[in-house]
Amino acid sequence: MTCAPISITLPSEPRMLSVARSFVEAVCQAHEMDRATTHALVIVTGEAITNIVRHAHQNRSRAQMEIQLEFSPELAVLTFRDEGEPFDLSSVPALPPGELRIGGRGVYLMRTLMDELTCQPLGPEQSGNVLRMVKRRASKAQRACG
Repeated sequence: MTCAPISITLPSEPRMLSVARSFVEAVCQAHEMDRATTHALVIVTGEAITNIVRHAHQNRSRAQMEIQLEFSPELAVLTFRDEGEPFDLSSVPALPPGELRIGGRGVYLMRTLMDELTCQPLGPEQSGNVLRMVKRRASKAQRACG
C-alpha cells in the first residue's frame, strides 16, 4: 500500500532550508521511518534545496520549489520540483570523496545516500526540473501507512 504523497511549496530562499529539512524530518517521523533513512533524507533535502536556490533559480526569491514525500512499505520517494533551466544530472562528475574543492558535494551525497537519483526537465511548455530520489526501506520498516 502506498501512502498519499505529502508536499510543501516554498519560496526559493536560503532561509527556507531549515523549513524544508524540518518538513522532511517531521513527515518521516510521522511515518515511523527508521533513524538512518530519516537522516539520509534530511541530508539530501539540504543539498537539493541549496542547489535549487543557488543554481536552478540563481537566487531568484520569487521562484517556487515543491518538495514531495511518498512512502510505500518498500520505498521512500523524495521529489523536488523547481522552476530553473533544464539540468543534466549526468553532466556532474563523480568526484572522489577526498578531492578538496569548494562545492560540488551535493550531487555526490545524493548519489551516495540514495538508491536511485534522476533529474528530468518538466518539458518544453514549462520551465523547471523534477529531481527524484528513492531510498529503499529496511525490511523491518515494511509496515502500513500511518
